Amino acid sequence: MENLMESLKEKLKEKGYKLTPQRRATLDVIIDNRGKHLNTEEIYDLVKEKCPDIGLATVYRTLQLLDEMQVILKINLDDGCSRYEFNTHEDDHQHHHLICQNCGGVTEVEIDLLEHLEEEIERSHDFQINDHKVKFFGICSKCK
Repeated sequence: MENLMESLKEKLKEKGYKLTPQRRATLDVIIDNRGKHLNTEEIYDLVKEKCPDIGLATVYRTLQLLDEMQVILKINLDDGCSRYEFNTHEDDHQHHHLICQNCGGVTEVEIDLLEHLEEEIERSHDFQINDHKVKFFGICSKCK
């Protein structure tokens, strides 16, 4: 965790920013809640427990900065709000998501079954694919 924070400090410094207590608390919340895909308000509520004086606008700006730096990923799960997760694969494709239409639960799928399809599309359309996002909607095993 400390190596991660040192790396983030360097990235921020290169862009002229500092790792403030508010930024650290926001990132800590995202890291501590991996796999939960929290929205801005949920992150704000959790950060406020660590930094009671923090404002919602500060959390929004911090999330935007961390997303621009590719430290976190902003994801859209088609539920009307942006959600965030820690970026564990800076140079890789994003993982896919299974979204339960009953309870709203989200499951991450780490396997990438689209490599062959990507190669075919690149070859047949002379198109360089940099990334793709896949969401599967259905009913999870708990709701069946």
